[in-house]
Amino acid sequence: MFDTEKTTASAWFRQLRGDIVAAFEALEDSHDTGPFSDAKPGRFEVKETTRQSEDGSDAGGGLMSVMRGGRVFEKVGVNVSTVYGTLGERAQQAMAARKGIPGMIEDPRFWASGISLVAHMQNPHVPAVHMNTRMFWTPHAWWFGGGSDLNPCIEYDKDTAHFHATQKAHLDPHGPGHYPRLKDWADEYFYIPHRKRARGVGGIFMDDYCSGAWRADFALTQDIGRAFLPAFLPLVEKRRVQGFSDADKTAQLVHRGLYAEYNLVYDRGTKFGLETGHDPDAVLMSLPPMAKWV
Repeated sequence: MFDTEKTTASAWFRQLRGDIVAAFEALEDSHDTGPFSDAKPGRFEVKETTRQSEDGSDAGGGLMSVMRGGRVFEKVGVNVSTVYGTLGERAQQAMAARKGIPGMIEDPRFWASGISLVAHMQNPHVPAVHMNTRMFWTPHAWWFGGGSDLNPCIEYDKDTAHFHATQKAHLDPHGPGHYPRLKDWADEYFYIPHRKRARGVGGIFMDDYCSGAWRADFALTQDIGRAFLPAFLPLVEKRRVQGFSDADKTAQLVHRGLYAEYNLVYDRGTKFGLETGHDPDAVLMSLPPMAKWV
């Protein structure tokens, strides 16, 4: 049951991963990269990841693609995975409590597939960014999640407006209510309570999303993924050539500390990945290469 849908979703996440990796490496090949033009263009290092169940049997895996020390990207990871098996007791309780799924304790089988991306940039004028889309299935339910959000350390109103307008343009064909609802969802989800502030300038986000119409929900998820490159790439192309000061770089490192705090303390994807035994290097790919706290 749902085998065709699972295969379709997993293949789409792999395709999106390929499109993004190619686009990011093309940015690295550009000759006009401002302060880092003399650096060697970065390339992704690709590693297969695996997940094993508690009894040692195969439980899926994926690809971890990480680029470090490029002209444009200081560190960027684009991971894709498809994992399955049986949820452990803690994961069962968390999923059942949050989603209200009947039968989770009695039949804790699951399947999950998705893409996750985090980019930390060389130039502090270029915003950091996060994107993910995913599908989750149990014998009793299925749902989608994901979105993308912008995390600049130096904010530009025009950049924020472009990022949001592009997301809205991709969501509006699915209904005019989607963008404002997913924008509010992102504002709530990416809020850091102990800092009493947002992680960045927002974006779109949904979790536990199931309208009951799989094809419509998958199409919406695809357009969330398709919106990413046109929303982000123009900002990189515009800002990567700007000069910056030591103070700008310090602001970037401090903002990365904020990002690390959120991902380690609040992010559900990080918690789920570690709870279910996925490769910890892949799960923690989102952490910046360098950060600073004041």
